[in-house]
Amino acid sequence: MKNEEIAVAKRNKGYTCSQSVICTYCEQFGISEKDAFRMAEGLGAGLACTLGTCGALNAACMVAGLANSTGNLDHPDSKGKTYPVSRELTLRFQKEAGALRCRDLKGIETGKVLCECEDCVRIACRLVDEIVLKK
Repeated sequence: MKNEEIAVAKRNKGYTCSQSVICTYCEQFGISEKDAFRMAEGLGAGLACTLGTCGALNAACMVAGLANSTGNLDHPDSKGKTYPVSRELTLRFQKEAGALRCRDLKGIETGKVLCECEDCVRIACRLVDEIVLKK
């Protein structure tokens, strides 16, 4: 099963969009699904129900950090590798989904839905696979 379908299945089980994405990749980065689930919980509904930046995109950027960060706590030295990857994820997500904010994606003010949650999760996972994991 593709990562995007694994994530959608998690979403349909009740995970938030952010939890669905990060939990799909946690095992390959050596973190427990329970810890990933807990870390991403506050990102739901566009950053803590503010309808801000899409949680699926936020989680994709978290995966970019897992993939690129050296984890050097004494001398943080890998932001320069992670930021361009997160930027590419963000720009491509915006182009494909039509917006970055949950509010806009769901058409809260316009009445026009640009991208449903399941599709945001699919896009985020496909972009992680293409950009971060280079599959």
